Amino acid sequence: MSTKSTEVGKKATAGQVLFIQGGGKGTYDEWDDKLVASLRRGLGPGHEVRYPRMPNEEDPNFGAWSTVLEQEIAQLDDGAILVGHSIGGTIFIHAVTKHPQLLRHIAANCLIAAPFVGDGGWPSDDIIPDPDWAAPLAGITIYLYQGDADKTTPMTHFDLYAKAIPQAHMRRLSGRDHQLDNNLVEVAQDIRRLH
Repeated sequence: MSTKSTEVGKKATAGQVLFIQGGGKGTYDEWDDKLVASLRRGLGPGHEVRYPRMPNEEDPNFGAWSTVLEQEIAQLDDGAILVGHSIGGTIFIHAVTKHPQLLRHIAANCLIAAPFVGDGGWPSDDIIPDPDWAAPLAGITIYLYQGDADKTTPMTHFDLYAKAIPQAHMRRLSGRDHQLDNNLVEVAQDIRRLH
């Protein structure tokens, strides 16, 4: 009986968001912290935004980051939302498709300026997607955000994700850069609609 009431209590808690940083030297403390601050402001006190430091941010590794992501996702309540920026989004979307059990309690996945790895996108030494890599995402709520002034991730990658994940909600943001000008108002609005 106590297990059941714990589960009910878990679902009743405030919305949780797991934000996965991008890669590059200083990204956690000097770049993506501004995105997290914007998201926290936009969501308000009813949400908990977790922002774990990923290992070796200068040289992201799929295996190492996936291990951390699995541990972080396991600590989330039902209905949590994953948000990944840049290579963090690329890694997390491939991690959850390789381990679909991670998606069971996730309400939505949000990718911000995520490079596409696969046919037409960027090559990767440690992410090698199958032709049907996105199949586990069928029926899963996905949001994709990219600024059309992004000089890091080409807009063609945004279109490749749209083709691979046809149910995705696409948010092409005019005049915004790779960091979406440190303004995640659209992401916060979408998350508030879900929570």
